[in-house]
Amino acid sequence: MIIGLTGGIASGKSTAARHLGALGAHVIDADQLGHRAYEPGTGAHQAVIETFGEEVRGSDGRIDRKRLGTKVFGDAAALRRLTDIVWPEIRRLAETDIAAAQAARPDAVVVLEAAVLLEAGWQDAVDETWVVGVDRETAIRRAMQRDGANAAAVEARIDAQLSNAEREAKADVVIDNSGSEAQLLAQLDAAWRRIGGAAA
Repeated sequence: MIIGLTGGIASGKSTAARHLGALGAHVIDADQLGHRAYEPGTGAHQAVIETFGEEVRGSDGRIDRKRLGTKVFGDAAALRRLTDIVWPEIRRLAETDIAAAQAARPDAVVVLEAAVLLEAGWQDAVDETWVVGVDRETAIRRAMQRDGANAAAVEARIDAQLSNAEREAKADVVIDNSGSEAQLLAQLDAAWRRIGGAAA
């Protein structure tokens, strides 16, 4: 069983992933894979340099993500060129890790935590898509508290993402995290029992 876990900014996706891990799931964090995708020696590393120039290569040979960010910020075409390079590499790494987890424990429930699961079209790599959702006002408040960002900056990030309705339309399971953490965990426990997940 492979679950794709996704959600927007400050939705509680990472909290959900940690809880599923505590319940016994093998959790793969696509954000960590994203860092690996930029490592020297990967196809994505070389392609990023060829596409965006030698100046995005840091003194240690790694991609300088801040420099790269300035090249794609606010430029939809440049961002698309970047995601066309990096997303397939992240998926390749994820599929390798999923196969290794299943080989080690054939009965394992694997959770792929990926903010861009739907945007990247990775639903075909998972058995079910679980979306953690939160209302806009709560997301803004939580992101401001967590990141120290102002409301306008958070709202801009939310507006650049898929809407809750767009995510939920593609979900097999919707987890509502507009309430307390205890309510979030209770919903996760119920969803875990439904798929026959054993207690850790």
